[in-house]
Amino acid sequence: MDQVELLSDRIAAVHLERKRNRELQRRERIFNDKVRTIGLDYDALDHQVKERREKDQREANELEVYADDLLCSDRVACVLEQRQKKDERLLNEAIVQFREQFQQTTSRREFDLNDPELLKKQEGVRILPGLTGEDLSQKERLRKQQEQLRAWTLQQQEELERAKQQLQQEVHQYDQSRMSLDNRALELQKMEEQYKRSAAIATKDFNRALAAEITHRRLQECHEEEENNQTDILNQLNGDLLMETPEQKVSVLGLSRLRRDCYKGMSPEELQQYTQYQLQQAEARKSAAMKQREKELQEHHENMTSARAALLLERQQARINKELRRSLDNTNAQLAQTHDARKEHLQDLYTNIPDERYFSQFNTSSR
Repeated sequence: MDQVELLSDRIAAVHLERKRNRELQRRERIFNDKVRTIGLDYDALDHQVKERREKDQREANELEVYADDLLCSDRVACVLEQRQKKDERLLNEAIVQFREQFQQTTSRREFDLNDPELLKKQEGVRILPGLTGEDLSQKERLRKQQEQLRAWTLQQQEELERAKQQLQQEVHQYDQSRMSLDNRALELQKMEEQYKRSAAIATKDFNRALAAEITHRRLQECHEEEENNQTDILNQLNGDLLMETPEQKVSVLGLSRLRRDCYKGMSPEELQQYTQYQLQQAEARKSAAMKQREKELQEHHENMTSARAALLLERQQARINKELRRSLDNTNAQLAQTHDARKEHLQDLYTNIPDERYFSQFNTSSR
């Protein structure tokens, strides 16, 4: 047979897995020397606080949903109870009305036996002594009962016909009102379609006028831009920049200043002065380079002297360290011999020495 996994078994398995994970995390925290000796595990505490808050929030949400369900169920129950009470009241009223109309006391079959006015209704009828219990008006009474039953049947048929006619009239009125509402809805739909059509035509005319206006404005802007470009070209051709007049490079601040936008190059005198100035700068850079080279050679000589002295000091320090290491090795050898002798003495002294199995039984759980 196939094994069926129940919801309770799945929930129990989830709880068991969560408990095992918590136990493993707790063992890691407790057996961790750093966490145990330094202080608290604030991450675990924060995680626990967060889980507690989430659990409280989840329970609050569940209670709120449960309360909402209860309120909704109460409202539905109240509505159903009111509807049931109303149906019972209407049913009782209908039963009482039916009894008042069709189940009166006088319409019962044995009413003539219990009629308190029976003696008053008998006119001139005398019962002979010695014939007690004889009903002389039985035929007349049965005829009257049949006539009364026939009248009631006819009355019921007339009431049924009137109810049918009233129902047909109500159905006809309902059909008429529905047809009028349908006609009104069709008229409103036609009016809406006509309004949409007129709005679409108006929007189309407006868009056409707007497109024509935008096209006219763009053509006007292009014409104005072409005129401005032609004027700008004429101004540039006839201006001082392209005519290259030498007077235009002089600034208004004096002869020592030049206009950058109108400068066309240096004159032969200015080129000769500039060449002499460049030669002077080259001589100055060459002398500065010679001085910098001499300075670097002097610094290199000083660095070599310092490195040689440092190498001598390093060799001396290495010899000192070697001597110290030799003495430390001798000391460690003596300590090892002393330790081995003490260990042999303790082995002779203590015969029942605990092994790993003795120590492995401790700290196996976090509890």
